[in-house]
Amino acid sequence: MNVIEANDLGKRYGSTWALHECTLAVPEGHLAALVGPNGAGKTTLLNLAVGLTDPTSGTISVLGGRRAGSLSALDGIAFVAQNAPLYKTLSAADLLHETRNLNRHFDQGYAERRLGELGIPLSQKAGKMSGGQQAQVALTLALARRPQLLVLDEPLANLDPLAREDFMATVMTAAAEDGVSVVLSSHVLAELERVADYLVLVSHGNIQVSGEVEDLLAAHHMLTGPATESERLAQQRNVVHASRSASQGLLLVRGDSIASPVPPGWDERAVTLEELTMAYLRESGAATSSGPARDSGADPSEVTR
Repeated sequence: MNVIEANDLGKRYGSTWALHECTLAVPEGHLAALVGPNGAGKTTLLNLAVGLTDPTSGTISVLGGRRAGSLSALDGIAFVAQNAPLYKTLSAADLLHETRNLNRHFDQGYAERRLGELGIPLSQKAGKMSGGQQAQVALTLALARRPQLLVLDEPLANLDPLAREDFMATVMTAAAEDGVSVVLSSHVLAELERVADYLVLVSHGNIQVSGEVEDLLAAHHMLTGPATESERLAQQRNVVHASRSASQGLLLVRGDSIASPVPPGWDERAVTLEELTMAYLRESGAATSSGPARDSGADPSEVTR
C-alpha cells in the first residue's frame, strides 16, 4: 500500500506554480524524509496530502487510494504543523479534552500516560511550556489518534539538540512499535540521515529524487581525482553533480562502478545521504538558472526532471 500517491499533481497560487506535474508513490512502513530548499513546495505537498488544500491539477490519494481530505483519509492521518501550534491559554488537560471531542478516535489513556512519562503536568498551560514540551504535546495529540500515517512539517526547526533527540525518539518508537508510517519534512539533514529510510527530494516544485535510502546510496558513488581530467571524465559517466578546485575534481556519479572501472589516478568511495541530497539540489538549481541539467542516467522511477 502507498501511504501517499500523486499523479501529475500541481498546485498554483495565482500565477505561480508551487508544485507542477509531480508524480510520487511513498510505500507504507517507512520513515520518509521530505527534503528541499525553502519555497521548493514541501509544505504545499504535505498540505495537499492531509487535505488542507485542493490540487489545481492532477490527483493525490493516501492510505491505499483514499481521496486526500476525505473523512476516511482524515481518520487515518495525524498532522503536526511547523511550530507545533497550540492554544497557549489552554492546559495540557484542556488540549486533550478538545482534541478528543474533535476526533472520532482518541486514546485518552495513552495521551495521559505519555505526558506523565515526559513530566508534563496536565494542569500546565501550553504558553508556559518550553518549545520542546510544546512539540511533545502536539506529537502526543497526534499519536493519540492512533494514525496509520503521521505527517510532520518541519517539527525540528525551533528545537534545541536535546529536544530534537527526544522528539525523534518518540517518532521512531511509534514507527517501530505501532507500525505508523511517517513523512517528515525537515532541513536537518544530519538528523534525517540517522533515522530516514526513504527519501523524497523536492526542488522548484518538482520531485527530483524518490526512493529507499539504501537503494539510492548504493546506486551512487563519489569519485575524486585530478581537476584537469574531471571535465573529460564527467562526459563519460552519469554525473549528477561535478565540482572542482585548482587541483582536485569531485564527481558524484550514478551507476555501477563495476561496469565502469575507476580510472587511474582516481579514488572511489561511498556517498552519504547529505552529499547525495546536496548534489541533486545543486544540480536542480543549476538547471533552473542556466537551462536543462545533463541527463543523470537515473532510473525514471527515482529521478524526475
